[in-house]
Amino acid sequence: MAKVYLVDGTFELFRCFHGAPRHTNADGEEVGAVRGLLHTLLSLLKGLKARIDDTAPAYVAVAFDPLPAGRGGPTEDPGTLIRRQSALALDAVRALGIRLWPMVRFQADDALATGAHSLRADATVSQVVICTTDTDLFQCIRGSQVVVLDRIRGTVTDEARFRNRFGIAPWQFADYLALVGAPAKGLPGVPGWGPKSTARMLAAHGRIEDFPPDGAEWQGVPRGGHLAAEFSARRDEALLVKRLATLRDDLPLDCSLHALEWRGLDAERLCRVTEKAEANDLVERIERWSP
Repeated sequence: MAKVYLVDGTFELFRCFHGAPRHTNADGEEVGAVRGLLHTLLSLLKGLKARIDDTAPAYVAVAFDPLPAGRGGPTEDPGTLIRRQSALALDAVRALGIRLWPMVRFQADDALATGAHSLRADATVSQVVICTTDTDLFQCIRGSQVVVLDRIRGTVTDEARFRNRFGIAPWQFADYLALVGAPAKGLPGVPGWGPKSTARMLAAHGRIEDFPPDGAEWQGVPRGGHLAAEFSARRDEALLVKRLATLRDDLPLDCSLHALEWRGLDAERLCRVTEKAEANDLVERIERWSP
């Protein structure tokens, strides 16, 4: 049975920019984030395969948001400096031999959701591990077959852990966000709605589209009349937020195990990338990993 890893490459690149040492190459280009990305993805591969010639198959894909290259001088904001490294970052993933999903019209989250949705229907897949800290991907969790791994904290969120935290099913998470909101994501929520009242209503009615219009029918929900009035006044807005929070899981991506199987490093491309990123220490790590 196959275990598949789907990685949020955009998050990893931003994390490496802020967490790895900054480095400017001989051409005056900032490449520190790419150096960090190479190391963290190599660590992931090494975790999947004890040796580079290990015959056990590994399955992994990395998705990136659209990251148009920035312009301007070398002292600009971090976002620009990160975007300038995006082309080299994509080439780094290819050089490591990892399946790359670079998004143009959609977001990396949509690619990861599509991969999870497709792979969980494959009877030969035992588990899909989505590597991200973005809670939006919680809506993809299914039992212990599709889980979310926070590689920073080393925590795995499966359905049991999710239900214990939120009191709802993972597929209801977009409804939850529409009511409770998420200020960090720009999602306003509905005034007066908190986690407990939201969980009760979703447990009773499933989706916000199915909430009874009359608050008198909201059994077991404290201040049901007040919550019903607030929801009724903002129902259209809540439905819009739900639509925005719902990830696409039907993108035209090749999510087959054949497409996602790691078949080794692209030595020639990797040589070019490590030279550009001046990542000689990575070459040494690969040589130690090689037989």
